[in-house]
Amino acid sequence: MATKLACFVLFMIMSMAISPTLSSVVTNAMDYWCDKTPNPQPCKYFMRQEPKPLVPKTKSEFRKVAVGIALERALHAETHTKWLGKKCRNDKEKAAWADCLKLYQQIILQINQTLHSTKCTDFDVQTWLSTALTNLETCRAGFVELRVSDYVLPLIMSNNVSKLISNALALTITKFVPQSYKHGFPSWLKAGDRKLLQSSSPTPNLLVARDGSGNRRTIKEALDAASKRSGKGRFVIRVKSGIYQENLEIGNKLKNIMLVGDGLRNTIITGSRSVGDGSTTFDSATVAVTGEGFIARGITFRNTAGPQKHQAVALRSGSDLSVFYRCGFEGYQDTLYVHSQRQFYKECYIYGTVDFIFGNAAVVLQNCMIYAWRPMDQQKNTVTAQGRTDPNQNTGIVIHGSRVMATADLSPVLSSFKTFLGRPWKEYSRTVFMKTYLDSLWILQAGLNGMETLL
Repeated sequence: MATKLACFVLFMIMSMAISPTLSSVVTNAMDYWCDKTPNPQPCKYFMRQEPKPLVPKTKSEFRKVAVGIALERALHAETHTKWLGKKCRNDKEKAAWADCLKLYQQIILQINQTLHSTKCTDFDVQTWLSTALTNLETCRAGFVELRVSDYVLPLIMSNNVSKLISNALALTITKFVPQSYKHGFPSWLKAGDRKLLQSSSPTPNLLVARDGSGNRRTIKEALDAASKRSGKGRFVIRVKSGIYQENLEIGNKLKNIMLVGDGLRNTIITGSRSVGDGSTTFDSATVAVTGEGFIARGITFRNTAGPQKHQAVALRSGSDLSVFYRCGFEGYQDTLYVHSQRQFYKECYIYGTVDFIFGNAAVVLQNCMIYAWRPMDQQKNTVTAQGRTDPNQNTGIVIHGSRVMATADLSPVLSSFKTFLGRPWKEYSRTVFMKTYLDSLWILQAGLNGMETLL
């Protein structure tokens, strides 16, 4: 009995002596990996909070752990954001809060994609994590632009989600692979979709007509019907000539939707929401799309709020692998919001004044006509404002083979208004104009933050 007791005491002493050593080994291993990230402190803190800390052996294992921690914190932040709704003191705070709740739901979806998609590439992961960061920045921006950033916003953003996603993104840097094209469209566009885009009369699943000659009278009714379809294949909605006064949201569950109009001068979707009337920029869009694989052809997206109402978006796209062909985008400030994900615009017409092509997507605009209106007095035109906030985001605006022109109301008074090709909206802004005709309207911008991004 005495021998057994002595052995037990010896075992306990050895365990106590060894435990700190084992703990320090785990801690040192965690520190080793976290020190390789842009934000090591939150990485170390949250890794140590795990009930069963996993010590990664490879970079890919560490990335999976980092993404998992970011997801866990995003879920916590979403729950916290829901609770904060009752803390909103006025309609403006409520509007910005509602955006944040919606954006956190998208962030969770994007992080989940990186963890559970079986066929994704590193470039896909980089795109989705870049989008998650963009969504967080958009959440913050809503409070700032409505001038209500003093109360609810600090509570929403005090969770380190941004830093944890930035860490995961830094571990997902891929080698540059030039984008390939087939028949004038990105190679990621399926052959069947290319044929639909180039067909003179694609067969629709539903026909929308205001006069009652179709299956539905409004586009929203057609989208509601599409949401109840079985399967996830391409769903074509033809929208006959007419002016449709609708605000549309084509959400994450509405994948592979195609809207086909009767030409950009004939089929027009119009709205008038604006920051001036209490919307956030994000929520001001006449049409907002996040459902993957969205395609539009022969439609104009318009916001009629006017220049006095400031930010007023005609189209906002956060749809991954989306295409807009022979479409029009009409507005003044913030006309075309290329918010996030991978997008392609071909043979489109874009009109605006201030920052009228803006956002943080990986986007190419090819063979487009870009027109600057006459702005308000004491105002200047800016064609692009690119919003890259992290050096590892694979985002930027490329304008290729296009024309940048003055409208008929601006041409006679060019000397009275300055027009710039773009401004570095965020610290790591990236915009490229290639093989593009530049009218005599533009001048070189100077004196802004981020001008070191100019080449």
